[in-house]
Amino acid sequence: MSRGPRSQDARRDWGTEEDGCSILHVDMDAFFASVELARRPHLRGRPVIVGGSERSVVLAATYEARAFGVHSAMPMSAALRLCPQAVVVPPEHQAYRTVSEGVMAILRDVTSLVEQVSVDEAFLDVSGARRRLGSPTRIAALIREQVRAEYGITCSVGVAATKFVAKLASGHAKPDGVLLVPKDATVAFLRVLPVGALWGVGDRTAASLERWGIRTVAELADSDVATVQRAVGRVAGAHLHDLAWGRDPRPVRPGREEKSVGAEETFAADVADMRVVESKALELADRCAGRLRLQHLAARTVAIKVRTADFRTLTRSRTLPQPTDVGREIYLAARDLLAGVDLGGLPVRLVGVRAEGLVAAEDVVRQPTLEEAVAEHSDARREAERAMDLVRERFGRSAIGAGTPAVGRSTRTEGPAGASPHGLAPEVSPASRVRRAAPTTDFRERHLS
Repeated sequence: MSRGPRSQDARRDWGTEEDGCSILHVDMDAFFASVELARRPHLRGRPVIVGGSERSVVLAATYEARAFGVHSAMPMSAALRLCPQAVVVPPEHQAYRTVSEGVMAILRDVTSLVEQVSVDEAFLDVSGARRRLGSPTRIAALIREQVRAEYGITCSVGVAATKFVAKLASGHAKPDGVLLVPKDATVAFLRVLPVGALWGVGDRTAASLERWGIRTVAELADSDVATVQRAVGRVAGAHLHDLAWGRDPRPVRPGREEKSVGAEETFAADVADMRVVESKALELADRCAGRLRLQHLAARTVAIKVRTADFRTLTRSRTLPQPTDVGREIYLAARDLLAGVDLGGLPVRLVGVRAEGLVAAEDVVRQPTLEEAVAEHSDARREAERAMDLVRERFGRSAIGAGTPAVGRSTRTEGPAGASPHGLAPEVSPASRVRRAAPTTDFRERHLS
């Protein structure tokens, strides 16, 4: 999705004719930050940033923080220089998932034609719900009211004839608003936008178009298709020209499949010891596998991401012999990929693990390895990880974790001393970890100045 700039010239009122405008784009306002404010009402009205340490990036920021120039994906250190009085709260991803699932359930009560595109946004086709619930703008109002009443957060809704325009409309409706773009006003609405607002136009594409004198959607629409194609390529040029004239035939597709599952983490200090990097990769692989099992998926490919101290980002990937949802198998592939990365002698700032090429787990036919074939319980590792899932579901993710990998690069299945034969032992005894993991309502926050 394009996160291009909004136009200051775009009006907030393009008419009231709703015929043909059955597509809604619902987008939560500053989602992570809004969930945190719902949990901490005393922070309302203050600049709040959701993120980790000063070496991490901003996950979300309230509109009070955004007024100082803070935005998502910005380095936390830069955000705190812009807004030193901000309250920084650590992310609580389980809370975000819970609210996201609840909001999506509200949307599916409206219509079965819901295409979730991220944790905080979705498209709806409400053409079949109009007789029951009223006009599209009335449905948008009902959604916003229910989301606010049940979860204490706000959302913005774009209403249009196509997904592309509905997405742009919700962006212009922010925060906490609704914008209808009637079908007959589509082209007029688009023509006042910068070319960066179009889907697929990032900085590089915008620069290519600018070299041909194309800076706005109006200039792109008025250009010859061949000119646009010379600027950005044949397929992309034809697609962007269609978008500039409001042509987007893509329907709302329910049950949109997730393409990958990943996790990454920035170290508190640059790490030169690859054993530490590998240990973090094990933790990230375990998180990826847990998400795969939760969604009944398996991955064909494992990819890693490494960012060095000079902010150079390196990626590598490997296709597995067969799809898997086992954290240990994902980790072993990630560890081998890490071994092949040339860091140029630099320490590591960030490491990430991603599972790609997802398929339904029930469709995977497993061919046992020689090791598994001779084992008494060939599926023991997978069952052990599923047992860990149950413990975490009840007591929280910190209740149990995958064992720290042994020093060196042995691929033996034995873990370190005291570990289980499957390399999945928690760092301390399971009972003591579970006892310490009792749920708490002590939500901590810090005020960085």
